[in-house]
Amino acid sequence: MAYDVDLANRLREALAGEPGVVEKPMFGGLAFMVAGHLAVSASGRGGLLLRVDPAQTGALITDPRASRFVMRGREMAGWLHVRIDALATDDELNDWVMRGVAYARSLPLG
Repeated sequence: MAYDVDLANRLREALAGEPGVVEKPMFGGLAFMVAGHLAVSASGRGGLLLRVDPAQTGALITDPRASRFVMRGREMAGWLHVRIDALATDDELNDWVMRGVAYARSLPLG
C-alpha cells in the first residue's frame, strides 16, 4: 500500500514552521526527518508512523488510535502506528506530530 498523499500534505503543513525538516521516502512511506531523526511519517500501512520517547509508549497507546509499531513481527519500543484519517482535525494531527518532533529534537544530532 502506498502512503496517503493527502496525509503527507497535511504533515507538510503541520511542519511548515519547523526548521530543518527533511522529507525522505522510507519504510514504504514518506518520512519527515527533524535534526537527522525520523519524527513522523505518512506510513505505507496507512496512518502515521511516529517516533516517541520509549518511556511514553505505554501511556500513548491508551489512545485507541495508537498501537506499538510492529516490524518483522517485533514490537518496536518508541515507535507507534497511529490511525489518523481525513476526519482527524488539524489539532489532533498536530498533537501527534509535535510529539514526534519534540522527541527527534531531544536526540543527539543525527
